[in-house]
Amino acid sequence: MKIDDTDFVLFEVAPRFAQDRATLDARWKALQAQVHPDRFVAQGAAAQHEALQWALRVNEAYQRLKDPLARAAYLCKLNGHDVNAETHSAMPVDFLMQQMAWREALDEAATPERIETLGDEVNAHRQVLQDKLAAAIDERADWPGAAAHVRALMFMARFAQDIDGRLDSVS
Repeated sequence: MKIDDTDFVLFEVAPRFAQDRATLDARWKALQAQVHPDRFVAQGAAAQHEALQWALRVNEAYQRLKDPLARAAYLCKLNGHDVNAETHSAMPVDFLMQQMAWREALDEAATPERIETLGDEVNAHRQVLQDKLAAAIDERADWPGAAAHVRALMFMARFAQDIDGRLDSVS
């Protein structure tokens, strides 16, 4: 292993969107057992420092691989299509219109039941989009399309957080 290997190489999994969480969890535990700084106490400060770097790298890779959206963005970047969500915010008009309608519905929702119904609707749309993202990556290797799906899903994830916050405030 090299510290600059991709997360997929480090975790010995195929560079795909679809991943088995149990496999990732088991590999993370195995890697942590190998690189934990406490294992290198007898070898001195330099060895412990290197082990700490490895432990941080393993944790960073695990966090990215276990999160479908982060994993998808990482795959896009590895394939030359950085998501650049901060600077690339252009979205299709129909997507933006749907977002505006949902925002309005959230503003008007006065009961926890109505907010939960909206949350269910948004989650259903997120699942459809996530399925499209999986197909774009794993079936078609459509990196520009995958990057666009990731940006849309990031937008929807932020809106889902707003729904949760609103639900907390009315409950």
